Amino acid sequence: MFNGIEFSLLAGLILALAATGVFAGILAGLLGVGGGIVIVPVLFHLLQFFDVGPEIRMHVAVGTSLATIILTSISSAWSHNKKGAIDWSLLKRWGPAILLGVIGGTWAAGISNASLLTGVFAVLALAVAANMAFRPENTYLAENLPGSPFKELIGVFIGWFSAMMGIGGGTFTVPILTLFQYPIRKAVGTASAIGLIIAIPGTMGFLISGFSVPDLPPGNLGYVNILGFFVIVPMTILFAPLGAHLAHTINTGRLKKLFALFLFLTSIRMFYDLI
Repeated sequence: MFNGIEFSLLAGLILALAATGVFAGILAGLLGVGGGIVIVPVLFHLLQFFDVGPEIRMHVAVGTSLATIILTSISSAWSHNKKGAIDWSLLKRWGPAILLGVIGGTWAAGISNASLLTGVFAVLALAVAANMAFRPENTYLAENLPGSPFKELIGVFIGWFSAMMGIGGGTFTVPILTLFQYPIRKAVGTASAIGLIIAIPGTMGFLISGFSVPDLPPGNLGYVNILGFFVIVPMTILFAPLGAHLAHTINTGRLKKLFALFLFLTSIRMFYDLI
């Protein structure tokens, strides 16, 4: 991936990856969304400039994103746990279903072609954008999460599609929990721990499924790009606290609308690439 390219091009890539980490970290702290929802589309488009084939580009973006989420989730969960914002009881009850979904989603991603994986991301990113842009405040489905087996099915959904999209716990978990009148701070904190349940087995799956794939970029372990990992992770960890601080000083409602627009444009661009 990097052999034989000009130093300026490599420097440009590192700067772009660092900027991706900064953006993802701030958004994670500011809006409670996982950085993967930013990292995956940016990597997907960056990799095309380094002759990474379209048949594996999305897999590398998703696998690398999941790897970055491991360390950022540890940092975020540690911070939230010190503030008592993680519902460990819910995590124990919901964790096995989410883990089952992650295993299924990772397996599905490994056998899926690039078009299907890109399509899944585009459709669900559009759904996330619509939720951010149009869901009225204080809109609820019920006062509590549903009982079994519906609660477990929701957990499987979160794990399955988070693994296929390369995203952490926040993107789906926070809006779902708040639909059932779950306190937002508890939802964000618990989602940070769920990110670990998603990221660790998801990363392992992408490492294994991509291990024997030909024509991987240099510097890859399976579908995980090591340069992307080591550049993005420090930036997300460094700037997530800034996002959390900004959440208390600026209008996050307007920012959610802008981020929804970003996701909408990202989704449309991915649909265009599929066509």
